[in-house]
Amino acid sequence: MYFTSHALHWLLPSIFVIISSGCSRPTTLQEIRSEGVLHIITRTAPSIYFEGRDGITGYDYELAKRFAEELGVELRVRVVENNTEILSVLDRNFAHIGLAGLSNRPELADKYHALPTGIQAESVVVYHRGTERPETVEDLTGTTLHLVADSNHEHHLKTLRAEYPDLQWQVHTALDAAGILARVESGEFSTAVVSSNELDLNHVYFPQVKESFSLGEPEELAWLFPAEQDDSLTSAAREFLEQLRDNGTLAQLAERFYGHLDRLNYVGARTFVHHVNNRLPKYEDLFRSYAADYGIDWRLLAAIGYQESHWRPNAVSPTGVRGLMMLTRSTAGQIGINNRLDPEESIQGGAKYLTLVHRQIPERIPEPDRTWFALASYNVGFGHLEDARRLTEDAGRNPDRWMDVKEFLPLLAQKEWYSKTRYGYARGHEPVIYVQNIRRYYDVLAWMTEPEEDRSAPKEPWFVELEGAEGGENETGPTSDGDMRAMLPRELGMIPPTL
Repeated sequence: MYFTSHALHWLLPSIFVIISSGCSRPTTLQEIRSEGVLHIITRTAPSIYFEGRDGITGYDYELAKRFAEELGVELRVRVVENNTEILSVLDRNFAHIGLAGLSNRPELADKYHALPTGIQAESVVVYHRGTERPETVEDLTGTTLHLVADSNHEHHLKTLRAEYPDLQWQVHTALDAAGILARVESGEFSTAVVSSNELDLNHVYFPQVKESFSLGEPEELAWLFPAEQDDSLTSAAREFLEQLRDNGTLAQLAERFYGHLDRLNYVGARTFVHHVNNRLPKYEDLFRSYAADYGIDWRLLAAIGYQESHWRPNAVSPTGVRGLMMLTRSTAGQIGINNRLDPEESIQGGAKYLTLVHRQIPERIPEPDRTWFALASYNVGFGHLEDARRLTEDAGRNPDRWMDVKEFLPLLAQKEWYSKTRYGYARGHEPVIYVQNIRRYYDVLAWMTEPEEDRSAPKEPWFVELEGAEGGENETGPTSDGDMRAMLPRELGMIPPTL
């Protein structure tokens, strides 16, 4: 009999604890605290874990990281190819928690402890836009459904097969949800089944894929714990997640990863991709250059330009806002822009202004919320944003959290609310849509402009603060010129000559 070095790595802390505590076997939680490490097994998926431009993130990963911090131990993550490997590792008790994006299915109940994590998903039938839409399960007979291995979907299909014995499906161990969707997009697969949350995160990249119907009711996704463990770790994790649910952190994380995913439909996605290929190349170097000058991700700046004008340098609004970045006359004068219809001057002005409003947002607000507040300010004006934040705070909500403030911005269009504010009426629903659109455009730009191997998930916009970078002012709401001056630093216009 022998042990692998990996198995010994797991056993030694337990042996130490047993020796130091007498003959009683330590609990799983005691073993973790003794070793100082929480071992996680996972796969790469935008809904779970991925390494983006600014480091590792993902809904489940963010929860696991916070849980490890709560326990006071290191989080050690092992990434494998698919759920089959995750379940195999858990079966051998070689990890404390598995992040697989699975619900607590009956066939898993005897093998693992499961803990719901706050995200619900359904098994959704998808099909290629050029084929006939399947309306019911009966319509699926005679075709082959494609799905990833060890997913929730096969459980639903096996249940349905009792009534529809001709149901056929093919499991793909080498593909993830994005790979399945890519093959539906190309027409290689006519019909498939994917998780609704992974469809939401990936749908915008595959405009030829259409959603049909769900195979069952929504189910809450869960962390999985090996059955060999006692319930000490599961109980600690349950208590921790309940705390996050009570203090709003779970909802905030859900908004961060899922709150902007419904903002680009089929027509909008195809139009955007067309403009990325045909309009953006004319201005991409300018976006890159001025974004670098001001420490901004160029794709964020380009996404703003698309939201403002669809990258049309001669765009003019009925209120006189004009140019590729839609600067007001007052804005252009304040930041030294002479010709708003000149694409280079407009993009430079937009970069200056975005930097300014980002710096106006309190530094205590963490990213990515600080960037989202800056985008809202870019659209509606800093004064109106502050009014919404005060309304948020007066209602007992968090004025430093975008998830909360975006619920109160639309109230600025209602007299009973804007009459209580300093800056008065604003079309408050517009900045909410504005921010969500830009977040989605950014996702697509990041996906389209990165090498295929880096397309693991949607990215997040971040600022790199550059010493001395200033900005300008732009707002498309009804704020007066006097209000705009009140919003801006007194030193505006005193742009360092090096910039």
